[in-house]
Amino acid sequence: MLKRPWTLVSGGFFCLFLAFFASPSTLSPLPPGLNDIRHGSYLKLAPFPPESTIMNWNIERGTEYEKIEAAIRKHNPDLCILQEVDLHTRRSGDRDVAASLAEEFGYEYVFGIEFQELSQGVNLEPAYHGQAILSRRPLTNSRLLRFQSQSGFWEPGLLPAKIPLFQRRIGGRIALISEEESAGRKVVIYDLHLESRTTETGRLKQLEEVLKDTAQYPENVTVLIAGDLNNQAPWSPLIPRLRKAGFRSAMGEKSVRTHVMVGAVDWVFVRGPGQLEGGAVHRKDQGSDHFPVVARLRISANTSRISP
Repeated sequence: MLKRPWTLVSGGFFCLFLAFFASPSTLSPLPPGLNDIRHGSYLKLAPFPPESTIMNWNIERGTEYEKIEAAIRKHNPDLCILQEVDLHTRRSGDRDVAASLAEEFGYEYVFGIEFQELSQGVNLEPAYHGQAILSRRPLTNSRLLRFQSQSGFWEPGLLPAKIPLFQRRIGGRIALISEEESAGRKVVIYDLHLESRTTETGRLKQLEEVLKDTAQYPENVTVLIAGDLNNQAPWSPLIPRLRKAGFRSAMGEKSVRTHVMVGAVDWVFVRGPGQLEGGAVHRKDQGSDHFPVVARLRISANTSRISP
């Protein structure tokens, strides 16, 4: 038994102090390949339903892989929008989490890298952490929006890069963007993971980059913005800003807790002809410190197909 538990507390504060004050003011150059998008398809030919079930979930790296599989099997989503997805990390058993889930359930997938995880490599091979979109419809025009506004919190700085406790990384937060077609209409999917180690103002700057990017799509295109927004303060401007930009939440006007401790940080929003229905947070699903948000996306059939 520890006789002086305060040593653990003081040690934890010391680590946090180092993490904040040892962070460099400039970010390291991106390693080769960090802006590449991985893509694979395990689609099974089947008629597309008139509506799609959407699951948005921060899966906490995929370390509880079997529990994540069980939740996807239960909800049977047509579209999975996932954050904190590991690729060949030690903590996740050297698994390609996105590809494994796609193969298991018959999805097409794209995976975008946020960070190279400096303490998680296996057999000297690099390990990565990012976002994934899995769909039962073909995915096209996939790309990354790597935010200009970034935090230096995760950079090695003065902290040892190889100790997992410190989570030292190279890279930065992204939006992973892809397109699919439903009922003859284009659907543009933005998979977001806004920075946790910054202020609400810092997260708002990242969101503004996303909203600026969405301005290229006309009103007859359905635009989904989903992900972990990390809006940690009751006065956060993020949700009001999305609503001002014409986006509607799957939860309506409600704010529902989606994290074990933090609060309502995981969201699904839509703009355009698509309608989100039946949005719910499923707190019985295990596998992460976040809970999945599940909703139905209904789009009226378009008799004249739009050009991409």
